[in-house]
Amino acid sequence: MLVGSEQTGVSAALKRLVPQFASTDDRVFLRDFLIFGAIIFVLTAAVYIATTSWRLPFPRDNTTLALGRDFLNFWMYGRAAGTPDPSRFYDVATYNAELRAVLGPGFPGQNWSYPPSVMLLAAPFAQFGYLTALAVWTVLGLVLFLSVARSHVDDWRILLPVALSPAALFCLISGQSSFITAAMLLTIFAWLDRRPVLAGVLIGLLTLKPQVGFLFPFMLIAAGRWRVFASATATTVLLVGLTGVAFGFQVWVDFVAKGLPAQNLVLSDPHRIATPFYPTVFMNVRGLDLDYAVAMTAQLLVSVPAILATIWAFRYRRDADPRLLRALFLSCSVAASPYLLAYDTLALTFAAVTLLSAGLLNGAGRRLVQLVFWIPTLQLVFGSAHLPGPALIAPAFAAWLVLRLQAEPMQQGVLRSLDRFSFGNACRDSRP
Repeated sequence: MLVGSEQTGVSAALKRLVPQFASTDDRVFLRDFLIFGAIIFVLTAAVYIATTSWRLPFPRDNTTLALGRDFLNFWMYGRAAGTPDPSRFYDVATYNAELRAVLGPGFPGQNWSYPPSVMLLAAPFAQFGYLTALAVWTVLGLVLFLSVARSHVDDWRILLPVALSPAALFCLISGQSSFITAAMLLTIFAWLDRRPVLAGVLIGLLTLKPQVGFLFPFMLIAAGRWRVFASATATTVLLVGLTGVAFGFQVWVDFVAKGLPAQNLVLSDPHRIATPFYPTVFMNVRGLDLDYAVAMTAQLLVSVPAILATIWAFRYRRDADPRLLRALFLSCSVAASPYLLAYDTLALTFAAVTLLSAGLLNGAGRRLVQLVFWIPTLQLVFGSAHLPGPALIAPAFAAWLVLRLQAEPMQQGVLRSLDRFSFGNACRDSRP
């Protein structure tokens, strides 16, 4: 009887945490995301915490990387902003010597390859000790993402599986900026027509992490959103100028001459140690130990159709359901980039889950959303064995969305065009 009572209690709790949808299938999928996402989230977090050496001031995880991993680079950018000649850290040996001086001997090393404009954002965080800065950064990212995402859904419970998703888990462990960039991406789509200048400003700021927004020029030109395009261009130029004035324009020269090649070292690494974390066609092919040129050719065979799909959708289906267009753009962004990590799929995860909650998917669409949700986990498993496969999920989802948009009756697109200036309302509407 106790077991039965416990089961009844769990079922009741799940009923309260999973919204009611018109489709039972949609509810089942969302419930499964919540259950299995929570299990993996809790188990992974427990193992990570248990295997971390908590020696202050820089705790190390079981790979000997600093707690927060990638945030260490961000924090070091902030420290560099207050030093003369910060561009010297684009030299890999110089940067790793500095890391050893700060963290002590034995640190495995990292690349300093962000655009120099990151120093403008990172400088305030360097005023804190590392752990304090990491805590502020993590809370800020979580609050910002969840606040923005909440404005795009009717029911807050839809956010639960997203917050417990593998992409979100990877963000937390890595100390990455993906919570913030995902919030920016969602806000950009909400503001494209209602606040085009501000949308352009956010697109310009995304040049701090260009791999997540490089399809925007194609989309904006195809859609004829020239105010957004002009605002994004002006913001980008202003960022470059402010960075040059603050730190010297040589910093941009060194970024191009040393920083970008350092990024390419990850792609060309003969040991293929990064393949578990990059769900891209390029890295899936490189995982097979095939030549760089072969991998880049395979990537281009996916990137070009992804760019063309973006252009087609925002030129000829721009009045379609904005949730479909947003999901297509984000899936094409993941498919088209050779350099993109698992945590960068967070915005796509949110877009896919909201399509499920809105009842906009058929059976094939639900299965693809299921695969999208698990991309980081699948890439970790397959990539560790140097097997390809997960990189095909985003292109497959993009192809399904193209077919979905192509089949959408034009009269529905015309009706939706009347509501183009209230994209946020369209995102919050849970009906198909």
